[in-house]
Amino acid sequence: MTAIDRARTVAVVGTGTMGQGIAQVALLAGHPVRLYDAAAGRAAEAAAAVGARLDRLVEKGRLERADADAARDRLHAADDLSELSDAALVVEAIVEQLPVKQELFAALEAIVAEDCLLATNTSSLSVTAIAGPLKNPGRFVGMHFFNPAPLLPLVEVVSGFATDGTSATRAWATAAAWGKTPVRCADTPGFIVNRIARPFYAEAFAVYEEQGADPATIDAVLRESGGFRMGPFQLTDLIGQDVNEAVTRSVWDSFFQSPKFAPSLAQRRLVESGRLGRKSGHGWFPYAGSDGAPETAPHTAAPAAAPEAVTVVGDLGHADALVAMMEEAGIAVERVGTGGPYIELPGEGQLVPADGRTSVEYADVVYFDLALDYRGATRIAISASEDTSAQAVEEATGLFQKLGKDVSVIGDVPGMIVARTVAMLIDLAADAVARGVASPEDIDTAMRLGVNYPLGPVEWNRLLGTDWAYDLLKNLHECCPTGRYAPSLALYRQAFAAKEETAS
Repeated sequence: MTAIDRARTVAVVGTGTMGQGIAQVALLAGHPVRLYDAAAGRAAEAAAAVGARLDRLVEKGRLERADADAARDRLHAADDLSELSDAALVVEAIVEQLPVKQELFAALEAIVAEDCLLATNTSSLSVTAIAGPLKNPGRFVGMHFFNPAPLLPLVEVVSGFATDGTSATRAWATAAAWGKTPVRCADTPGFIVNRIARPFYAEAFAVYEEQGADPATIDAVLRESGGFRMGPFQLTDLIGQDVNEAVTRSVWDSFFQSPKFAPSLAQRRLVESGRLGRKSGHGWFPYAGSDGAPETAPHTAAPAAAPEAVTVVGDLGHADALVAMMEEAGIAVERVGTGGPYIELPGEGQLVPADGRTSVEYADVVYFDLALDYRGATRIAISASEDTSAQAVEEATGLFQKLGKDVSVIGDVPGMIVARTVAMLIDLAADAVARGVASPEDIDTAMRLGVNYPLGPVEWNRLLGTDWAYDLLKNLHECCPTGRYAPSLALYRQAFAAKEETAS
Protein backbone atom coordinates (compact mmCIF):
# COMPACT_ATOMS: atom_id res chain seq x y z
CA MET A 1 0.00 0.00 0.00
CA THR A 2 1.45 3.33 -1.06
CA ALA A 3 0.99 6.85 0.27
CA ILE A 4 -2.17 8.77 -0.52
CA ASP A 5 -1.81 10.42 -3.92
CA ARG A 6 -0.96 14.14 -3.73
CA ALA A 7 -3.90 14.93 -6.00
CA ARG A 8 -6.32 13.60 -3.37
CA THR A 9 -7.86 15.83 -0.72
CA VAL A 10 -6.76 15.74 2.90
CA ALA A 11 -9.28 17.06 5.40
CA VAL A 12 -8.43 18.31 8.88
CA VAL A 13 -11.16 18.57 11.51
CA GLY A 14 -10.28 20.90 14.35
CA THR A 15 -8.55 24.21 13.72
CA GLY A 16 -6.48 24.85 16.81
CA THR A 17 -2.69 25.01 16.76
CA MET A 18 -2.30 21.31 16.02
CA GLY A 19 -5.00 21.22 13.35
CA GLN A 20 -3.49 24.20 11.56
CA GLY A 21 -0.03 22.62 11.77
CA ILE A 22 -1.19 19.33 10.26
CA ALA A 23 -3.02 21.22 7.52
CA GLN A 24 0.16 23.13 6.70
CA VAL A 25 2.17 19.89 6.48
CA ALA A 26 -0.32 18.26 4.11
CA LEU A 27 -0.63 21.44 2.08
CA LEU A 28 3.11 21.81 1.52
CA ALA A 29 3.27 18.13 0.57
CA GLY A 30 1.05 19.05 -2.40
CA HIS A 31 -2.44 18.00 -1.32
CA PRO A 32 -5.65 19.97 -1.62
CA VAL A 33 -6.63 20.60 2.01
CA ARG A 34 -10.01 21.32 3.58
CA LEU A 35 -10.29 22.68 7.10
CA TYR A 36 -13.44 22.13 9.12
CA ASP A 37 -14.44 23.25 12.62
CA ALA A 38 -17.80 22.86 14.35
CA ALA A 39 -17.60 26.47 15.55
CA ALA A 40 -18.87 28.84 12.87
CA GLY A 41 -16.17 30.94 11.24
CA ARG A 42 -13.25 29.08 12.85
CA ALA A 43 -12.29 27.20 9.68
CA ALA A 44 -12.01 30.41 7.68
CA GLU A 45 -9.95 32.03 10.43
CA ALA A 46 -7.68 28.98 10.51
CA ALA A 47 -7.23 29.03 6.72
CA ALA A 48 -6.20 32.68 6.95
CA ALA A 49 -3.76 31.84 9.75
CA VAL A 50 -2.18 29.05 7.69
CA GLY A 51 -1.89 31.45 4.75
CA ALA A 52 -0.11 33.94 7.02
CA ARG A 53 2.31 31.21 8.06
CA LEU A 54 3.10 30.55 4.42
CA ASP A 55 3.81 34.25 3.92
CA ARG A 56 6.24 34.21 6.86
CA LEU A 57 8.05 31.22 5.33
CA VAL A 58 8.42 33.21 2.12
CA GLU A 59 9.77 36.21 4.05
CA LYS A 60 12.34 33.96 5.75
CA GLY A 61 13.43 32.47 2.43
CA ARG A 62 12.17 28.99 3.28
CA LEU A 63 9.45 28.89 0.63
CA GLU A 64 9.16 30.27 -2.85
CA ARG A 65 6.36 32.79 -3.45
CA ALA A 66 4.94 30.74 -6.32
CA ASP A 67 4.78 27.63 -4.11
CA ALA A 68 3.09 29.59 -1.33
CA ASP A 69 0.49 30.99 -3.72
CA ALA A 70 -0.17 27.54 -5.17
CA ALA A 71 -0.58 26.10 -1.67
CA ARG A 72 -2.99 28.86 -0.70
CA ASP A 73 -5.09 28.06 -3.79
CA ARG A 74 -5.36 24.45 -2.60
CA LEU A 75 -6.54 25.42 0.89
CA HIS A 76 -10.27 25.76 1.55
CA ALA A 77 -12.44 26.23 4.60
CA ALA A 78 -15.47 23.95 4.84
CA ASP A 79 -18.69 25.25 6.35
CA ASP A 80 -20.29 21.83 6.64
CA LEU A 81 -18.97 18.34 7.33
CA SER A 82 -20.53 17.11 4.09
CA GLU A 83 -17.92 19.13 2.15
CA LEU A 84 -15.31 16.54 3.22
CA SER A 85 -16.99 13.78 1.20
CA ASP A 86 -14.20 13.52 -1.40
CA ALA A 87 -11.34 13.32 1.16
CA ALA A 88 -8.88 10.45 0.92
CA LEU A 89 -7.71 11.12 4.48
CA VAL A 90 -9.42 12.88 7.37
CA VAL A 91 -7.26 13.77 10.37
CA GLU A 92 -9.09 14.79 13.53
CA ALA A 93 -7.51 17.21 16.02
CA ILE A 94 -10.40 18.22 18.26
CA VAL A 95 -10.97 18.22 22.02
CA GLU A 96 -9.65 15.17 23.94
CA GLN A 97 -13.07 13.80 24.89
CA LEU A 98 -13.97 10.29 23.83
CA PRO A 99 -17.73 10.77 23.21
CA VAL A 100 -17.08 13.88 21.09
CA LYS A 101 -14.53 12.08 18.93
CA GLN A 102 -16.75 9.01 18.55
CA GLU A 103 -19.67 11.17 17.44
CA LEU A 104 -17.50 12.98 14.88
CA PHE A 105 -16.18 9.79 13.28
CA ALA A 106 -19.61 8.19 13.18
CA ALA A 107 -20.77 11.23 11.19
CA LEU A 108 -17.70 11.13 8.93
CA GLU A 109 -18.17 7.43 8.22
CA ALA A 110 -21.56 8.20 6.70
CA ILE A 111 -20.09 10.94 4.47
CA VAL A 112 -16.71 9.84 3.11
CA ALA A 113 -15.97 7.16 0.52
CA GLU A 114 -15.12 3.62 1.52
CA ASP A 115 -11.43 4.09 0.65
CA CYS A 116 -11.06 7.14 2.87
CA LEU A 117 -8.59 6.69 5.73
CA LEU A 118 -9.81 8.03 9.06
CA ALA A 119 -7.18 9.18 11.57
CA THR A 120 -7.12 10.69 15.04
CA ASN A 121 -4.33 12.85 16.41
CA THR A 122 -5.21 11.91 20.00
CA SER A 123 -2.33 11.83 22.45
CA SER A 124 -4.15 10.39 25.45
CA LEU A 125 -7.23 8.43 24.38
CA SER A 126 -7.47 4.86 23.14
CA VAL A 127 -7.51 4.61 19.35
CA THR A 128 -9.44 1.36 19.75
CA ALA A 129 -12.10 3.06 21.88
CA ILE A 130 -12.55 5.97 19.46
CA ALA A 131 -13.09 3.50 16.60
CA GLY A 132 -15.32 1.22 18.67
CA PRO A 133 -18.72 2.45 17.37
CA LEU A 134 -17.63 2.47 13.70
CA LYS A 135 -19.03 0.03 11.18
CA ASN A 136 -15.61 -0.27 9.55
CA PRO A 137 -12.95 0.27 12.26
CA GLY A 138 -10.35 -1.37 10.05
CA ARG A 139 -9.68 1.92 8.21
CA PHE A 140 -9.22 3.84 11.44
CA VAL A 141 -5.73 4.67 12.69
CA GLY A 142 -3.91 7.01 15.03
CA MET A 143 -1.59 9.61 13.50
CA HIS A 144 -0.08 11.38 16.48
CA PHE A 145 1.85 14.46 15.38
CA PHE A 146 4.00 16.43 17.81
CA ASN A 147 3.62 20.15 18.34
CA PRO A 148 4.55 22.20 16.36
CA ALA A 149 3.62 19.77 13.58
CA PRO A 150 5.38 21.66 10.74
CA LEU A 151 8.70 21.53 12.60
CA LEU A 152 8.83 18.28 14.57
CA PRO A 153 9.49 15.23 12.39
CA LEU A 154 7.97 12.45 14.49
CA VAL A 155 4.56 10.89 13.79
CA GLU A 156 3.38 7.93 15.86
CA VAL A 157 1.23 5.72 13.61
CA VAL A 158 -0.99 3.82 16.02
CA SER A 159 -2.86 0.62 15.18
CA GLY A 160 -6.01 0.08 17.19
CA PHE A 161 -7.20 -3.42 18.02
CA ALA A 162 -9.31 -3.53 14.84
CA THR A 163 -7.06 -1.48 12.52
CA ASP A 164 -6.21 -3.27 9.25
CA GLY A 165 -2.52 -3.64 8.52
CA THR A 166 -3.01 -2.01 5.12
CA SER A 167 -4.52 1.09 6.76
CA ALA A 168 -1.59 1.46 9.15
CA THR A 169 0.88 1.01 6.30
CA ARG A 170 -0.96 3.59 4.20
CA ALA A 171 -0.85 6.09 7.06
CA TRP A 172 2.84 5.36 7.64
CA ALA A 173 3.68 5.79 3.94
CA THR A 174 1.69 9.03 3.77
CA ALA A 175 3.49 10.53 6.78
CA ALA A 176 6.82 9.53 5.22
CA ALA A 177 5.81 11.13 1.90
CA TRP A 178 5.07 14.32 3.81
CA GLY A 179 8.70 14.41 4.97
CA LYS A 180 7.96 13.11 8.44
CA THR A 181 9.61 10.24 10.34
CA PRO A 182 6.80 7.83 11.17
CA VAL A 183 7.06 5.04 13.73
CA ARG A 184 4.60 2.19 14.21
CA CYS A 185 3.11 1.28 17.54
CA ALA A 186 0.23 -0.63 19.05
CA ASP A 187 -2.63 1.08 20.86
CA THR A 188 -1.14 1.28 24.34
CA PRO A 189 -1.60 4.08 26.90
CA GLY A 190 0.72 6.94 25.97
CA PHE A 191 1.74 5.15 22.73
CA ILE A 192 5.57 5.22 22.61
CA VAL A 193 6.77 8.64 23.75
CA ASN A 194 4.26 9.46 26.47
CA ARG A 195 4.51 5.93 27.87
CA ILE A 196 8.27 5.56 27.98
CA ALA A 197 9.06 9.19 28.89
CA ARG A 198 7.26 9.06 32.25
CA PRO A 199 10.39 8.19 34.32
CA PHE A 200 12.25 11.22 32.98
CA TYR A 201 9.83 13.36 34.96
CA ALA A 202 8.86 10.94 37.71
CA GLU A 203 12.35 10.05 38.93
CA ALA A 204 13.43 13.68 39.06
CA PHE A 205 10.33 14.53 41.07
CA ALA A 206 10.98 11.53 43.34
CA VAL A 207 14.56 12.65 44.05
CA TYR A 208 13.17 16.09 44.92
CA GLU A 209 10.47 14.59 47.18
CA GLU A 210 13.13 12.44 48.89
CA GLN A 211 15.06 15.68 49.65
CA GLY A 212 17.93 14.47 47.51
CA ALA A 213 18.42 17.72 45.61
CA ASP A 214 16.64 20.89 44.54
CA PRO A 215 15.04 21.25 41.08
CA ALA A 216 17.81 23.40 39.59
CA THR A 217 20.49 20.91 40.63
CA ILE A 218 18.55 17.90 39.33
CA ASP A 219 17.99 19.65 36.00
CA ALA A 220 21.67 20.59 35.73
CA VAL A 221 22.83 17.03 36.44
CA LEU A 222 20.51 15.55 33.82
CA ARG A 223 21.65 18.11 31.25
CA GLU A 224 25.35 18.33 31.97
CA SER A 225 25.98 14.71 32.94
CA GLY A 226 23.12 12.81 31.31
CA GLY A 227 23.22 14.75 28.04
CA PHE A 228 19.50 15.57 28.03
CA ARG A 229 18.65 18.83 26.29
CA MET A 230 16.44 20.15 29.09
CA GLY A 231 15.92 19.11 32.68
CA PRO A 232 12.47 17.80 33.66
CA PHE A 233 11.64 20.70 35.97
CA GLN A 234 12.34 23.37 33.35
CA LEU A 235 10.68 21.23 30.66
CA THR A 236 7.46 20.71 32.61
CA ASP A 237 7.39 24.44 33.37
CA LEU A 238 7.54 24.96 29.60
CA ILE A 239 4.88 22.34 28.84
CA GLY A 240 2.64 23.47 31.69
CA GLN A 241 2.41 21.58 34.98
CA ASP A 242 -1.32 20.99 34.48
CA VAL A 243 -0.76 19.54 31.00
CA ASN A 244 2.16 17.32 32.03
CA GLU A 245 0.38 16.04 35.13
CA ALA A 246 -2.78 15.30 33.15
CA VAL A 247 -0.80 13.09 30.76
CA THR A 248 0.90 11.34 33.69
CA ARG A 249 -2.43 10.70 35.42
CA SER A 250 -3.99 9.47 32.17
CA VAL A 251 -1.21 6.93 31.60
CA TRP A 252 -1.30 5.90 35.28
CA ASP A 253 -5.07 5.36 35.23
CA SER A 254 -4.89 3.52 31.89
CA PHE A 255 -2.37 1.09 33.40
CA PHE A 256 -4.75 0.46 36.31
CA GLN A 257 -2.70 2.72 38.59
CA SER A 258 0.52 0.76 38.23
CA PRO A 259 3.20 2.07 40.65
CA LYS A 260 5.60 2.36 37.72
CA PHE A 261 3.55 5.30 36.43
CA ALA A 262 2.50 6.89 39.73
CA PRO A 263 2.09 10.70 39.62
CA SER A 264 4.03 13.08 41.85
CA LEU A 265 2.39 14.61 44.91
CA ALA A 266 4.75 17.59 44.67
CA GLN A 267 3.58 18.27 41.10
CA ARG A 268 -0.04 17.92 42.23
CA ARG A 269 0.56 20.64 44.81
CA LEU A 270 2.04 22.90 42.12
CA VAL A 271 -1.07 22.48 40.00
CA GLU A 272 -3.37 23.06 42.97
CA SER A 273 -1.51 26.27 43.81
CA GLY A 274 -1.82 27.59 40.25
CA ARG A 275 1.93 27.51 39.69
CA LEU A 276 1.67 26.06 36.20
CA GLY A 277 5.05 27.11 34.83
CA ARG A 278 6.08 29.80 32.38
CA LYS A 279 2.50 30.58 31.36
CA SER A 280 1.62 31.57 34.94
CA GLY A 281 4.99 33.17 35.74
CA HIS A 282 5.88 30.55 38.35
CA GLY A 283 6.17 26.78 38.38
CA TRP A 284 9.06 24.83 39.84
CA PHE A 285 10.97 28.04 39.20
CA PRO A 286 10.05 31.74 39.23
CA TYR A 287 10.28 33.39 35.81
CA ALA A 288 10.99 36.96 34.84
CA GLY A 289 11.44 38.65 31.51
CA SER A 290 10.66 37.31 28.07
CA ASP A 291 13.40 34.70 27.71
CA GLY A 292 11.67 32.26 30.06
CA ALA A 293 14.89 31.31 31.80
CA PRO A 294 14.65 30.11 35.42
CA GLU A 295 16.42 32.33 37.91
CA THR A 296 17.61 29.55 40.22
CA ALA A 297 21.19 28.24 39.99
CA PRO A 298 22.20 24.62 40.71
CA HIS A 299 24.20 23.63 43.75
CA THR A 300 27.91 23.45 42.92
CA ALA A 301 30.51 22.33 45.46
CA ALA A 302 33.29 24.66 46.57
CA PRO A 303 36.83 23.87 45.36
CA ALA A 304 38.45 20.89 47.07
CA ALA A 305 41.90 19.30 46.96
CA ALA A 306 42.26 16.39 44.56
CA PRO A 307 43.91 13.15 45.69
CA GLU A 308 47.39 12.57 44.34
CA ALA A 309 46.86 8.83 43.91
CA VAL A 310 43.95 6.38 43.86
CA THR A 311 43.42 2.64 43.43
CA VAL A 312 40.84 1.40 40.92
CA VAL A 313 39.37 -1.90 42.08
CA GLY A 314 37.61 -4.07 39.51
CA ASP A 315 35.94 -3.07 36.24
CA LEU A 316 34.19 0.30 36.39
CA GLY A 317 32.18 -0.56 33.26
CA HIS A 318 30.99 2.52 31.40
CA ALA A 319 32.84 4.68 33.94
CA ASP A 320 36.19 3.06 33.07
CA ALA A 321 36.89 6.13 30.91
CA LEU A 322 37.69 7.88 34.20
CA VAL A 323 40.90 5.88 34.56
CA ALA A 324 42.60 7.46 31.55
CA MET A 325 41.20 10.85 32.50
CA MET A 326 42.70 10.63 35.99
CA GLU A 327 46.09 9.63 34.61
CA GLU A 328 45.99 12.50 32.11
CA ALA A 329 45.19 14.87 34.98
CA GLY A 330 48.28 13.74 36.88
CA ILE A 331 46.58 11.47 39.42
CA ALA A 332 48.54 8.25 39.92
CA VAL A 333 46.31 5.22 39.33
CA GLU A 334 46.93 1.68 40.56
CA ARG A 335 44.63 -1.04 39.23
CA VAL A 336 43.47 -4.13 41.10
CA GLY A 337 41.66 -6.59 38.86
CA THR A 338 39.32 -8.35 41.29
CA GLY A 339 36.60 -7.02 43.56
CA GLY A 340 34.88 -3.67 43.40
CA PRO A 341 33.95 -1.89 41.32
CA TYR A 342 35.12 1.26 43.08
CA ILE A 343 37.87 3.85 43.25
CA GLU A 344 39.70 3.70 46.57
CA LEU A 345 40.52 7.16 47.85
CA PRO A 346 43.60 8.03 49.98
CA GLY A 347 41.53 8.27 53.15
CA GLU A 348 40.22 4.75 52.45
CA GLY A 349 36.82 5.99 51.34
CA GLN A 350 35.36 4.32 48.27
CA LEU A 351 34.01 6.15 45.21
CA VAL A 352 31.43 3.81 43.68
CA PRO A 353 29.39 4.03 40.44
CA ALA A 354 25.67 4.45 41.19
CA ASP A 355 24.18 0.96 41.56
CA GLY A 356 20.80 1.48 43.23
CA ARG A 357 22.10 1.17 46.79
CA THR A 358 22.68 3.90 49.37
CA SER A 359 25.79 5.09 51.17
CA VAL A 360 24.20 4.44 54.55
CA GLU A 361 24.54 0.71 53.90
CA TYR A 362 28.34 0.89 53.82
CA ALA A 363 31.26 2.47 55.64
CA ASP A 364 32.63 5.57 53.93
CA VAL A 365 31.11 5.08 50.47
CA VAL A 366 30.57 8.01 48.12
CA TYR A 367 28.48 7.24 45.03
CA PHE A 368 28.92 9.01 41.70
CA ASP A 369 26.25 9.30 39.05
CA LEU A 370 26.05 7.97 35.52
CA ALA A 371 27.24 10.19 32.67
CA LEU A 372 26.44 9.78 29.00
CA ASP A 373 30.08 10.58 28.26
CA TYR A 374 32.40 11.04 31.21
CA ARG A 375 34.85 13.02 29.09
CA GLY A 376 32.24 15.35 27.70
CA ALA A 377 30.23 15.78 30.92
CA THR A 378 30.64 19.17 32.55
CA ARG A 379 28.99 18.22 35.85
CA ILE A 380 28.99 15.11 38.02
CA ALA A 381 26.74 14.38 40.98
CA ILE A 382 28.06 12.56 44.03
CA SER A 383 26.09 11.36 47.04
CA ALA A 384 26.90 10.36 50.59
CA SER A 385 25.10 9.63 53.83
CA GLU A 386 25.38 11.61 57.05
CA ASP A 387 27.80 8.97 58.34
CA THR A 388 30.18 9.30 55.38
CA SER A 389 33.37 11.06 56.41
CA ALA A 390 33.90 14.64 55.29
CA GLN A 391 37.32 13.56 54.01
CA ALA A 392 35.83 11.01 51.60
CA VAL A 393 33.36 13.58 50.24
CA GLU A 394 36.09 16.19 49.85
CA GLU A 395 38.47 13.79 48.10
CA ALA A 396 35.70 12.65 45.74
CA THR A 397 34.78 16.27 45.03
CA GLY A 398 38.37 17.25 44.39
CA LEU A 399 38.95 14.28 42.11
CA PHE A 400 36.11 15.22 39.74
CA GLN A 401 37.04 18.89 39.89
CA LYS A 402 40.57 17.92 38.86
CA LEU A 403 38.97 16.27 35.82
CA GLY A 404 37.35 19.60 34.90
CA LYS A 405 33.86 18.90 36.25
CA ASP A 406 31.50 20.95 38.36
CA VAL A 407 30.39 18.78 41.27
CA SER A 408 26.93 18.66 42.82
CA VAL A 409 26.73 16.88 46.17
CA ILE A 410 23.25 15.42 46.61
CA GLY A 411 21.52 13.44 49.33
CA ASP A 412 21.83 9.71 49.84
CA VAL A 413 19.15 8.63 47.35
CA PRO A 414 19.43 5.16 45.80
CA GLY A 415 20.30 5.22 42.12
CA MET A 416 21.05 8.96 42.27
CA ILE A 417 19.64 11.02 39.37
CA VAL A 418 20.83 10.08 35.88
CA ALA A 419 21.36 6.40 36.68
CA ARG A 420 17.90 5.69 38.08
CA THR A 421 16.25 7.72 35.31
CA VAL A 422 18.08 5.87 32.54
CA ALA A 423 17.51 2.49 34.18
CA MET A 424 13.75 3.11 34.31
CA LEU A 425 13.69 4.30 30.69
CA ILE A 426 15.50 1.11 29.66
CA ASP A 427 13.08 -1.03 31.66
CA LEU A 428 9.93 0.53 30.19
CA ALA A 429 11.38 0.26 26.68
CA ALA A 430 12.30 -3.42 27.14
CA ASP A 431 8.82 -4.14 28.47
CA ALA A 432 7.20 -2.31 25.55
CA VAL A 433 9.23 -4.31 23.02
CA ALA A 434 8.38 -7.57 24.75
CA ARG A 435 4.68 -6.72 24.69
CA GLY A 436 4.71 -5.90 20.99
CA VAL A 437 4.08 -2.18 21.44
CA ALA A 438 6.83 -1.18 19.00
CA SER A 439 10.15 -2.34 17.61
CA PRO A 440 13.41 -1.40 19.38
CA GLU A 441 14.35 0.78 16.41
CA ASP A 442 11.04 2.65 16.43
CA ILE A 443 11.24 3.19 20.19
CA ASP A 444 14.70 4.73 19.93
CA THR A 445 13.65 6.88 16.97
CA ALA A 446 10.56 8.09 18.82
CA MET A 447 12.45 9.01 21.97
CA ARG A 448 15.21 10.83 20.12
CA LEU A 449 12.89 12.79 17.83
CA GLY A 450 9.85 13.14 20.07
CA VAL A 451 11.58 14.33 23.24
CA ASN A 452 15.16 14.99 22.07
CA TYR A 453 16.85 12.32 24.18
CA PRO A 454 20.60 12.01 23.54
CA LEU A 455 20.18 8.25 23.07
CA GLY A 456 17.16 6.01 22.77
CA PRO A 457 16.67 3.65 25.73
CA VAL A 458 17.64 0.62 23.65
CA GLU A 459 20.87 2.41 22.69
CA TRP A 460 21.49 3.22 26.38
CA ASN A 461 20.99 -0.47 27.15
CA ARG A 462 23.58 -1.53 24.60
CA LEU A 463 26.03 1.13 25.80
CA LEU A 464 25.79 0.18 29.47
CA GLY A 465 25.40 -3.59 29.11
CA THR A 466 22.14 -5.52 29.10
CA ASP A 467 22.43 -6.45 32.78
CA TRP A 468 23.27 -2.93 34.06
CA ALA A 469 19.70 -1.62 34.37
CA TYR A 470 18.42 -4.89 35.82
CA ASP A 471 21.06 -4.93 38.57
CA LEU A 472 20.46 -1.28 39.47
CA LEU A 473 16.67 -1.64 39.57
CA LYS A 474 16.89 -4.87 41.57
CA ASN A 475 18.87 -2.99 44.22
CA LEU A 476 16.48 -0.04 44.06
CA HIS A 477 13.53 -2.39 44.50
CA GLU A 478 15.13 -3.79 47.64
CA CYS A 479 15.50 -0.25 49.01
CA CYS A 480 11.99 0.83 47.92
CA PRO A 481 9.79 -2.30 47.65
CA THR A 482 6.68 -0.57 46.28
CA GLY A 483 6.77 -2.30 42.90
CA ARG A 484 7.81 0.87 41.12
CA TYR A 485 11.38 -0.33 40.62
CA ALA A 486 10.75 -4.05 40.22
CA PRO A 487 12.52 -4.99 36.96
CA SER A 488 10.24 -6.18 34.19
CA LEU A 489 10.31 -9.79 33.04
CA ALA A 490 11.81 -8.61 29.76
CA LEU A 491 14.70 -6.94 31.57
CA TYR A 492 15.22 -10.04 33.74
CA ARG A 493 15.48 -12.22 30.63
CA GLN A 494 18.01 -9.86 29.06
CA ALA A 495 20.11 -9.77 32.21
CA PHE A 496 19.97 -13.54 32.68
CA ALA A 497 21.10 -14.09 29.09
CA ALA A 498 23.96 -11.60 29.55
CA LYS A 499 25.15 -13.28 32.75
CA GLU A 500 24.94 -16.73 31.15
CA GLU A 501 27.03 -15.51 28.23
CA THR A 502 29.62 -14.01 30.58
CA ALA A 503 29.79 -17.21 32.62
CA SER A 504 30.37 -19.33 29.53
